[in-house]
Parts: sequence; C-alpha cells; structure tokens
Amino acid sequence: MKILITGANGQLGTELRQLLDKRGVDYMATDSKQLDITKKMAVDTYFETNRPDIVYDCAAYTAVEAAEEEPGKTVNYAVNVSGTRNLAQAAEKIRATLVYISTDYVFDGTKSDMYLETDAVSPKNEYGLAKYQGEQVVRELMSRYYIIRTSWVFGEYGNNFVFTMMKLAKTHDKLTVVNDQIGRPTWTKTLAEFMGYAVEEKLAYGLYQLSNDDSCSWYDFACEILKDTQVQVEPVDSTAFPQKAYRPKHSVMSLNKVKATGFEIPTWQKALQDFKTDLK
Repeated sequence: MKILITGANGQLGTELRQLLDKRGVDYMATDSKQLDITKKMAVDTYFETNRPDIVYDCAAYTAVEAAEEEPGKTVNYAVNVSGTRNLAQAAEKIRATLVYISTDYVFDGTKSDMYLETDAVSPKNEYGLAKYQGEQVVRELMSRYYIIRTSWVFGEYGNNFVFTMMKLAKTHDKLTVVNDQIGRPTWTKTLAEFMGYAVEEKLAYGLYQLSNDDSCSWYDFACEILKDTQVQVEPVDSTAFPQKAYRPKHSVMSLNKVKATGFEIPTWQKALQDFKTDLK
C-alpha cells in the first residue's frame, strides 16, 4: 500500500510522519514546494506517476484571521477548495482513498448541545466556509474518503495556543483569556493516530468528528497549560479581543461515532499532560 502525505512539513503532517516512522511504515511526503495542490496539472502528473493508494491530505490554509480579507481570502479558497478538488479528482481517477481534515468552524456555535455529524452546518467565517466547500468537493467527487472534522489543534511541530501561552508566561505575570468560547482541544498525535486507524481498520467511508475528550473554554485550557507556573490567568469575554473572523461560542462536537469504532480517545487534559512530557 503506497501512502502519500501532502502538507507533510506542517503541524499535522509532521506529526503523522513521526507516527509512521515509529511504526516503520514507508510513505511519500510532499510540501507546497514539491507539490502545489492548487496546480491541477502538477497534481495529476504526480498521482499518475506515483499512484498512491492512500492520501493523507494535511495541506491546508489555516490562517483564520487572514482568510477574512485579501490576499488571504484568495489563498484560503485556492488551497482549501480548489486544492482539495484537484486532490480528490486525481485520487478518484486512480481509485485511491483520501483522508481530508475539516474543522468545527463549519458550525455557527449556537447549539447548546454537542454537534453531531448529521447536524446542519452554517459556517460564519471564510475559513469555515472554505473547509466546508472542501468537504462537499470530496463527497461529490470521491467514492473512497474519510472526512475528519477537528478543533483547537495543538502539537509539537507548529504554532498553536499551547505554545503561545507558554511563551507569554515567560514575560507576563498575568494573562487574560476568553471564557465564552467552548470547544474541545485536539492533540495532533491523537488526530494522526485516528487518521491511521480509520484506514488500517477499514472503517466505513464518510464523515467523522475527532478531538480529545471533555470540553472547556479557552480560559480553562490556559489555566491547565499554566497550572505549574506562577502566572495568574483571568477570564474575560470575547469583546476584550475583537477579531475579524467570527468564532463559534459553542463548537463542542460529538465523539460518539468515533468511540463506537473502538478507537480510544484520551481527555484533553491527559493529552496535554502527555504532550508536555514529550516536550521535556
């Protein structure tokens, strides 16, 4: 089985490569310089030449704020919609399986209960809209695919909320963090493990939602990150940090479908603890 990882040098792509390396699994890996997924001819040629059986699509534009205006808006749609279309068409042509990563931002965050895979979507920012359009492209063009929605991603190999809090803690005695946005943090290691699990266990094709278990606010998350420091973390509402991109107030996604497959999901607290241990 020939495996391709796109976006292989990003936060998730690097985590996935580390996982496959530890398991002794061979794979092909590309970044935007080696394979620009927005270029259809380049994608078609690569797939026809290398003919991967499994494509882990870790290539994405994730600058949520920048996606609200040009030039970020154009790049957002070029990568997350057009790029996804190019990969889906090329993969379907050679009967490959595509694993596409989406986001909780496909929801508007107005539901008080957990969001199910079957719930209607209503993205309220450009990033969420582009990722949902990417989902639609995959569904329409492919017969073998896994769409995995995730949220609040953190990991060792990229910029994320955990590193931001750790960095600020070195120069601040007090930090303010929003407490009116609720979601589920996701360790890239947990996400990478489920991506592999879905393929290896031959789960039913379709849509899944994966994060670490339990939910929290960004304030709760920050408190846990900095609990071993002397930094004081204070809660504020979102009006204290005005942003261009709309953020869902409550984007807790149900994990029941993934749990039913037998995949064990650690809590976000356990994942954060293990992540910090790995860093040491």
